[in-house]
Amino acid sequence: MEILPNKETIAYRKASRRVKELKEFYGNLTSYCLVIPFLAIVNLLTAPGYLWFLWPALGWGVGIAFHAVSVYGIGKSWEERKIKELMEKEEKARIKTF
Repeated sequence: MEILPNKETIAYRKASRRVKELKEFYGNLTSYCLVIPFLAIVNLLTAPGYLWFLWPALGWGVGIAFHAVSVYGIGKSWEERKIKELMEKEEKARIKTF
């Protein structure tokens, strides 16, 4: 006998997943905001003629931009609509089998 999750359980899992995504993004952003200034200070104190800290700042910054797009960005509303559509389709199919 298969126990199907109810709508509240599904909503909780979805909200929990969303909170986890946000937490990971903000953790990544906080790390960036702490590490890059540290690297800049080290760079300026040791070799002010070559600004090497810009390379990790640029690379990590691009990573954060992609992370932000995946968490907040493009296509989120489409994903939500598609998930809802597929869940409704599955529910209708399940009801027809009974």
